[in-house]
Amino acid sequence: MTVDTFKREIAEAVAAYDRFVVCLHKTPDEFGAALQSLIQKAIRAYETRPAGMRHGIALDKEVTIILSQGDAEYPLCGIYFNLHSPYKKDALPKTVQPFVEKSPEGAE
Repeated sequence: MTVDTFKREIAEAVAAYDRFVVCLHKTPDEFGAALQSLIQKAIRAYETRPAGMRHGIALDKEVTIILSQGDAEYPLCGIYFNLHSPYKKDALPKTVQPFVEKSPEGAE
């Protein structure tokens, strides 16, 4: 099993990336190279997985690749985009306490 085994999945992911994903860090060509590297890592993880495990996983900030054991000769290949926004607001600081409304005393 090599990276070329999943050439169709890589091509589809690069086409989707080029068409639908806005990423300031990687061009589609750089994304394709990153996918090949991640597929190689996922293959290594899949081939050296412990007994009873069914997956090999590799990921970076933009994409997750999962190779899953199936009935076919080669594992199934899932390529998932890790979508995030640089404009996402952070959660409230830990010093901020949630507002809890207290019921008036004596009221039931």
